[in-house]
Amino acid sequence: MPLSQDQLIKLWSAFKVDKDPEARLELINHYSYLVKITAGRLVTSLPGGLERDDLVSAGVIGLIKSVDQFDPTREVKFETYAIALIRGAILEMLRDEDWVPRSIRERLKALDRTILQLETHFGRPATDGEIAQSMGISVQEVNELMVRMGRTNVYSLDDILGTTDNDDHIHFVELIVDEGANTSGEVEAREIRRVLASGVDRLPDRERLVVALYYFEGLTFKEIGRVLGVSESRVYQLHTQAMNRLRHHMKSEGAAGPVR
Repeated sequence: MPLSQDQLIKLWSAFKVDKDPEARLELINHYSYLVKITAGRLVTSLPGGLERDDLVSAGVIGLIKSVDQFDPTREVKFETYAIALIRGAILEMLRDEDWVPRSIRERLKALDRTILQLETHFGRPATDGEIAQSMGISVQEVNELMVRMGRTNVYSLDDILGTTDNDDHIHFVELIVDEGANTSGEVEAREIRRVLASGVDRLPDRERLVVALYYFEGLTFKEIGRVLGVSESRVYQLHTQAMNRLRHHMKSEGAAGPVR
């Protein structure tokens, strides 16, 4: 039987205040459903050599981290925080597995560069047709690349925030969802948080909404497309444009790390 809100409040208090390990375990078990939901929505088709259990195992690590780091006194829903960390743990595992073929990776990087170059040239987001013409491919191929880019997560906010080459990498969700999370270098983290927040505030309305729905609400790009009334590939383009703007803003402020 699901736990009531009063029971959850008592469990959080027992864990955070009294350091009760049994309460911690019960919280992890209660919210374990978030792992399967997130894994299922994040990766619809598994790359070769990976099993669904691999995604779930990685997601559990994110769930445990979210339970340990969550501050119930903050005005943030635990589900929002947990989904962000679960998704991040799964994507980090996929990135470490390097399951995206090199040829696809190169095409996605070329798409990324083309979108940025055309926006700089025109002073506005490029259309699918302009991107296709510049790359010498069809509009359909551009749309397919947009979808592939989102599904492989080759480029995301975590890439923009890559401040180091080791395990001290600062993740977006740790900065934005919970300012009290344990990140290395509190002064550095506060400055990155300030610069990133100002960059997000400067995004066009639709791009800012895509960022909010994807990183905070845990919606897939297909679901965001239904909210905005546009195609899935258009949402990928809006996300890519937002990432390009934020990368440029972070670099101009000296706060961006290398794109991995």
